[in-house]
Amino acid sequence: MCVSRSSSRSATTPAVATAGESRGQTGALPALAATVVVGAALALYASSLYGAFPERADPRVAEPTLQRAVDALATDGVVRPGDLSDVSSTAPDGYEAAFVLSTDDDRWRVGPASPPDAASATRPVAVRVAPGVVVTGRLRVVVWR
Repeated sequence: MCVSRSSSRSATTPAVATAGESRGQTGALPALAATVVVGAALALYASSLYGAFPERADPRVAEPTLQRAVDALATDGVVRPGDLSDVSSTAPDGYEAAFVLSTDDDRWRVGPASPPDAASATRPVAVRVAPGVVVTGRLRVVVWR
């Protein structure tokens, strides 16, 4: 295969660009401006795409919420099921939360139904089920946006 090249210059003179020829270069400021515009467009696209998908629950939120719930519920280290409705205020701003207190025989729940991918945390607690009767139970907190 033969490749030929035709040019108006002679073969002995080097190819030097004259003032009228364009070499595909641009100034620094237009290149910088184009880079900023492309970066801004990508950021705008990424932020709109981020909002299009449902958020997965942040597991780092459940444990502190559980700690605040135990602090709000426990009196002398014992949780009373009747006080469970007062714990809804311990949910972080912007989050929904459900609180489940359970023993071997009973179960109490406060809050809406949670999605399957919600973050949760559980801790054993002492539960007062009757005057003078304290049993072991579990407090579970489920947190989602």
